[in-house]
Amino acid sequence: MKFAVKALSSGKARAGVVHLGSCPSPIETPCLLLSTRKGLPIFISPDLLSSLPSPDSHLLQFSPLHFSEGPSPKTISSIGGLHQMVGLHEYGFAAVARDSIQCLPECGSTNKTGASFETPCGRLLIKPVEYMEMITSMKPNLWATLADEVPAWANNKRNKTSVDRTVKWLDECIARSPAGGAVFGSIVGGSNIEERKRCAQEVAVRNVSGYWIGGFGLGESMEERPSLLNVVTDNLPKDWPRMICGLGLPEEVLQGVAAGVDLFDSAYIYHLTIGGFALTFPLDRTEKNDYNYQLSDQGSDWTKINLRATVYRKDATPIVEDCCCYTCQNHTKAYVNHLLNVHEMLAQILLEIHNTHHYLGFFQSIREAIKEGCFEQFQKKFIQSRREHLATDAVSV
Repeated sequence: MKFAVKALSSGKARAGVVHLGSCPSPIETPCLLLSTRKGLPIFISPDLLSSLPSPDSHLLQFSPLHFSEGPSPKTISSIGGLHQMVGLHEYGFAAVARDSIQCLPECGSTNKTGASFETPCGRLLIKPVEYMEMITSMKPNLWATLADEVPAWANNKRNKTSVDRTVKWLDECIARSPAGGAVFGSIVGGSNIEERKRCAQEVAVRNVSGYWIGGFGLGESMEERPSLLNVVTDNLPKDWPRMICGLGLPEEVLQGVAAGVDLFDSAYIYHLTIGGFALTFPLDRTEKNDYNYQLSDQGSDWTKINLRATVYRKDATPIVEDCCCYTCQNHTKAYVNHLLNVHEMLAQILLEIHNTHHYLGFFQSIREAIKEGCFEQFQKKFIQSRREHLATDAVSV
């Protein structure tokens, strides 16, 4: 893996490129890692992956813990790794124990021997040696070391323990790391700024190719997040990529980009799709959103619409008029509304295609704003528009 920063905003936001051996073209950052289940997108079939923007959609994230049920590490290794097993030879894979969907950290059961996770197979305690056996067999392009993540309400003693364990497991993972995959050192510390700083400084002196910032999306507020992010990125080398899990909302992504984070997970898309929501906010930075969703469209706001709502039963227009995704080019809101209400799986397939396409476009807008030196204005305008619509909704209700 090779990474280079190509442009900087007036703050810490940066645009770069990451080169992965299996991807034919470099991937621009900040970018989105598509969430998968056992290496394949949750709803989009492999033959439809080519309909997504390329090469932006060529970086996939998975959790090795997904394979706790299914082929053993030995079997996957004999096949030749995850690329060979799922047949996606021109895609890059990023392995992270936590996936923010099905494998969530359970700090109450974590101990000095390993990290505990709530998974579809129940609660699992994963030791560094077991984790590295999975990584070695799956051969991902990049992988994050095992971490002891704690929620925002953990006390200072627990935060200190999480850092000590994570650094210890980092050294164990590096000692057992296979040749070929880029190692991302994990950084934790909960909501304690000093522990976040200490962890970042410890990881920064290790022999790693990048950094995975953990412990976010676990109860911290929007107000306290920037200081926690900044204290981490301020203590990391500038020439290596930073990856994060748990920041999904557009406003949260913008906070991460503003702090200098490069790679983001896409659990947000999954949760939108399951709920029957479609992203609709404008991607053109000069465009004003004139889309008027209905008050009866429950759960909708400036960024998304609820396609389960009855107001779309006879709506013969695409989800977004100018969208060039497969869903918007071939189907209408009325059709997706019908599929949702009769519980057809095709509804989730079409929604995930649109939402993924739309969010990849959002990241493209972010990169363009950074390159033009106006990211701070872009962030401010986006958040201000969001607040104005929320205030309008409150008055209307």
